[in-house]
Amino acid sequence: MNDDENRQRFERLALPHLGAAYNLARWLTHNDHDAQDVVQDAFVRALRYIGSLRGDDARSWLLQVVRNTCFSWLEKNRPAELLRFDERDDNDDAIHDIAAPAADEPQAVAARQAERAQINQAIAALPIAYREVLVLRELEDLSYSDIARIADIPIGTVMSRLARARGLMRQALTPGARPLLRTVPRVTQGTGKA
Repeated sequence: MNDDENRQRFERLALPHLGAAYNLARWLTHNDHDAQDVVQDAFVRALRYIGSLRGDDARSWLLQVVRNTCFSWLEKNRPAELLRFDERDDNDDAIHDIAAPAADEPQAVAARQAERAQINQAIAALPIAYREVLVLRELEDLSYSDIARIADIPIGTVMSRLARARGLMRQALTPGARPLLRTVPRVTQGTGKA
């Protein structure tokens, strides 16, 4: 293929996955600007090597390029973060359901936003090895085999890291670990009293 055909193929196959690429880079770098830089570098690499893509399913191939670019970037810019791999096993806790608020009242909206923020903080606090498989599986909905190919690890390792990530998420999101929301008394109009 010539350069123009490669560019057209890249635009057709890779560009639709820009959101997924940014999402992965954002979760791995913890920073919007760094994620933008990583994705830009990854897309330049992907364009350069689009000829090596077999078939028309570019999503997992592109996410692998993004992951590799991200780890290269982290190694160069934040080597200490790559040392936080944690492979120990703990007992699984019971799954705690989080009930959705019944209405779109201000306190219900605030509770949902607080839950969303707590989930995002829990994901961000995961060691990078667990965070990456959780993001690829739960947020990008990739298969175990695609994740194994992207992360260059066996499927069994994907499953164990995903189980560990889910366990850590359950621990972080247990009711005891969550800050309690309390009801604020309403002020009666005109009296200034609750």
